[in-house]
Amino acid sequence: MAIWMKMVTVDQVNQRGRGTMVEHLGIEFIEIGPDFIKARMPVDARTRQPIGLLHGGASAALAETLASTAANLVVNSDSQFCVGLEINANHVRACKQGFVTGTTRPLHLGQTTQVWQTEIRDGERLVCVSRMTLAVLKRTMPDA
Repeated sequence: MAIWMKMVTVDQVNQRGRGTMVEHLGIEFIEIGPDFIKARMPVDARTRQPIGLLHGGASAALAETLASTAANLVVNSDSQFCVGLEINANHVRACKQGFVTGTTRPLHLGQTTQVWQTEIRDGERLVCVSRMTLAVLKRTMPDA
């Protein structure tokens, strides 16, 4: 059973990132499953640190992009939205080229907070694991 409040396509999710850091870093959503979302990011001049390795901040940006996108697909977007409170990332293996793929899944889906875990891999090898906590906020209605 899917956890998503509103079903969207990979193309629709990719459209949301146009003109943002998501597009600048080359992040591309590639799969939406019943309880997970996957995206990939190139390891290139945009995402490497000066010594040629995948930048930890780029990994964190991929993880936050995945978790924030997923969190906002779980809530009713007419009345709620999610924003990040905290993110951590453990960089466990270096990556120099190609693509990394991140997969995010929920650890907690509450009424006021959500927690998502993202694993970033270079093929089968774990590169980074991240956990993000998000606040679930109510959309305020403008005064009439």
